[in-house]
Amino acid sequence: MAITGTAMVGAEFFLSGCARPAPNRTQAFTPDELALLDEIADTIIPTTSTPGAKAARVGAFMAMTAHDCYDDASYASFRGGIAKVDAASRKQNGKPFMQATAAERTAVLTALDGEQKQFEGSKQRGEATHYFRSMKDLTILGYFSSEIGCTQALRYVESPGAYHGDVAYHHGDRSWYNPTRRIT
Repeated sequence: MAITGTAMVGAEFFLSGCARPAPNRTQAFTPDELALLDEIADTIIPTTSTPGAKAARVGAFMAMTAHDCYDDASYASFRGGIAKVDAASRKQNGKPFMQATAAERTAVLTALDGEQKQFEGSKQRGEATHYFRSMKDLTILGYFSSEIGCTQALRYVESPGAYHGDVAYHHGDRSWYNPTRRIT
C-alpha cells in the first residue's frame, strides 16, 4: 500500500520543481518542532522488523521540504499544523503528543486523518492542502527515499548491475527498489 502511494506523494512538490522563493521564512524549525515531526512520522511508519521513520530522520526532511518547496499558503498550513497536532493530543488525551503512548498517538493521527479526508473532499480550488495530508505525504516520500527506506524497508538492487530476471518472489517478501526504474 505504501509503495503504490509513493507515485502520488508530493505531486505539487515535483510539479513545482522547488522553484518558488521562500520570502518571510527566516524562522527555522525549532528542535522541539523537529522532534515532534519525527514522532508524528514514526507513528505513521513505526519501527517493525525494519527501522521506522524516526530512524530515517524524516522530521528534518519534512521541515526542509516544507520550508524550501511549499508555496506560502501550504507552508503556513504545514507550520500551523505542528501546533494543531499537539493541541489535538491535549484535547483527546489530556497531554502533549510527545508524552502520549503509541496507542494514544495513533488514535490522534487517525482522527486527524479523518478530518483531512473530509477537508480534501470539500476544499475549494486553490485552497492549501490540509496540514496532516502534507505530513503523511512527506513522511512516505522522506522515508522511502531515505537510505533506510531504500535498503532496509525495500529490497535494494545496486545499479548498474547484471539483469537477473528469474529472482524468486514469495508472498510476504519486501518489494524491490530499483533507482533506475521510472514511474509513469
